Amino acid sequence: MAEAHGPAGPRRRLGAELRRLRNKSGLHLDDVAREMSCSTSKISRLENGKGIPKLPDVRELMRIYGVTSDTEHDMLLRLVRDGRQQGWWEPYTEGVQTARHVLDIPGRYAAMETEAVGYRGFTAMVLPGLLQTAAYSRALLTALLPGHANQDIESLVQLRLQRQEALRRHTAPLQMAAVLDEALFSRVVGGPALMAEQIDAIARTAALPNVDVRVLPLSVGIHRAHIGQFTILQLRESLGQTVYIESHAGDTYLDSEEDTKLYAEVFDDVVAKSLSPRDSAALMAEYLHRYQSQRPERGSHDRVLYQQFLQLRRVCRGRAQPRRNSPRSGQQGRGTDHPRLLP
Repeated sequence: MAEAHGPAGPRRRLGAELRRLRNKSGLHLDDVAREMSCSTSKISRLENGKGIPKLPDVRELMRIYGVTSDTEHDMLLRLVRDGRQQGWWEPYTEGVQTARHVLDIPGRYAAMETEAVGYRGFTAMVLPGLLQTAAYSRALLTALLPGHANQDIESLVQLRLQRQEALRRHTAPLQMAAVLDEALFSRVVGGPALMAEQIDAIARTAALPNVDVRVLPLSVGIHRAHIGQFTILQLRESLGQTVYIESHAGDTYLDSEEDTKLYAEVFDDVVAKSLSPRDSAALMAEYLHRYQSQRPERGSHDRVLYQQFLQLRRVCRGRAQPRRNSPRSGQQGRGTDHPRLLP
C-alpha cells in the first residue's frame, strides 16, 4: 500500500498560513470577521484546519491580508483545492449516522491519522483500532452500536482494517508504540475463541519492526494515565502533534504545545511502568492459553494457533533486551528498553 494522503493535512497547512498572514497584518479575529461579515468562529476554524475551505473566502482573506506574491497566491489556492478533496475513508463512512457517547464524527479520526507518521497510545478499555481483528471489531461495534444496520457496522470494520495497512506499507510505514492495560485481556469480546485469535493477531503485528506493543500489568496499581485512554499522533512535515481523546462528551483533539507535552509525559510514565516487549509477549501467551483452555474442544487449529504464537514470541524475544526481573518472581518485571518513539 502506498502512503496515503487526505485533506486534513492541506487544511492544517492552509490554516497555519492564514494565521501567519493575519498576525503579520496585525489584525485580530474580530477585525477579520467584521471585514468578512462572518463570525469569528468561522475564521478560527479555518485557521485551525477544522473548516472546509472555500475559494471565495480564501481569496477575500488574501485581499484583506494584502497578499501580492503570485507564488504565495498560487500556493494558498492549491491548498484550498487539496483541502476540498474526498478522503479515502469517506466511502466507508458515507451514510453512517453518529451515535451519542460512542461514534462522534465517522471518519474524522481516520482523516487525522492519515496525516500521521507516528502513533503513541495508551488504551485501558478496548484494543486500539490498529490492532483489532475484523471479528473483534465487528463484535465490539455491534455491542456499542445496537441501532446501526449490519451494513454500517461492516463499513466501519473495513475502515479499521484499511487503517491498519499504514503499518505494513513499504514506504514510510506508520511508527506505532502502544501500551495496553492488562485488564483488556480479561474483558472478553466475542467469546474465548475470538479472544485467542485476537491475541495471536496482536503478536503478529508486534513482530513488525515499526511496532512496539507493551502491556501495563495490573500490579502497577494507579498510574498517571488512570483517567483514560489517549492517542498522540505525530503528523507529517511541519504539522506538529495532536492528542486524540475519546469520551462520552465526544471526541477531543488537543494540539497546543502545553497539552501535547503533558500527554507525552503521561505516556512516558506508563511506558516506564509497563513490561518489556518480551515479557509482554509472555503475559499475552498466558492469556492465549487460558482462552484456548475454555473452548469446548481443542482441535488441530488450536494447536497450530498456539505454536504460531510461540514462534512469534521467540521473534519478540530476539528484538528485546535481556530482562532484568521476571514478572512471575515477585518483581514487576518492567522493561528497561524504551520503545522507538518519535521526538
